[in-house]
Amino acid sequence: MKKSTEEDVFIPLYPKSTVEDKSSPGSKFQERRFWSAVKLLSNVLLWNGIVQEDMVRDLGLSKLLNRYLLLNLLNTPPGPDNIEKCTKVVACLPERWFEDLGNGSTLPELLNFCQHLLQ
Repeated sequence: MKKSTEEDVFIPLYPKSTVEDKSSPGSKFQERRFWSAVKLLSNVLLWNGIVQEDMVRDLGLSKLLNRYLLLNLLNTPPGPDNIEKCTKVVACLPERWFEDLGNGSTLPELLNFCQHLLQ
């Protein structure tokens, strides 16, 4: 899993004009790479409870979400596409990680993602 997160994930960043044109090859490639990384995030987080939780959180949240996915989300124009992407990322997160958190708090690795959601 570590090798995949470090060597197989690549999401290019293009100028907004390229991303906004959904028919451009760059936009299509970026979308495919984003969804591939979301699938890897989902698969990594499924190992929660089997592999040490701190390792799963490091690979899934610190490396995949914060290093790759969040950059793409910040570069995606506000609207339905961004909401769909955020919804899919949230669906990957194990519910039990949030059971003991106080109201209005989150995991430290999710602070930047939460800030994006609030905006």
